[in-house]
Amino acid sequence: MSDFSRTQRVADFLKKELGSLIQFQIRDPRVGMVSITDVEVSRDLSHAKVFVTVMGTDTEEEAKESLKVLNRAAGFLRSKVAKSHNARTTPALKFVYDSSVRRGEYMSRLIDTAVAKDRQRSNDDSEQ
Repeated sequence: MSDFSRTQRVADFLKKELGSLIQFQIRDPRVGMVSITDVEVSRDLSHAKVFVTVMGTDTEEEAKESLKVLNRAAGFLRSKVAKSHNARTTPALKFVYDSSVRRGEYMSRLIDTAVAKDRQRSNDDSEQ
């Protein structure tokens, strides 16, 4: 139980810290507006998978350039994170595109469409 909470605390710290670092330290215009949606840290705290979305992109292909820049800057970001906390190790960072936000929007649109059709069908039935 304590192991889970420790990895979760590290993940939460990384999410907050990396969000700030990317916003204020990464000056490359190819990165764009990046939002960190989640961080998964390995049990041994040696690796962290950082899930990001890029504003204005709908697919991983469109976000490819931003991910490339972030993954190249991973060492720099890791060193900045290491300086800001007193942990024995700082996880190696790997940035990946998070498609769950787009999937959620798509599912929401499908639900809205189904509800609208159901209401229309219900209205048509009550008029007869």
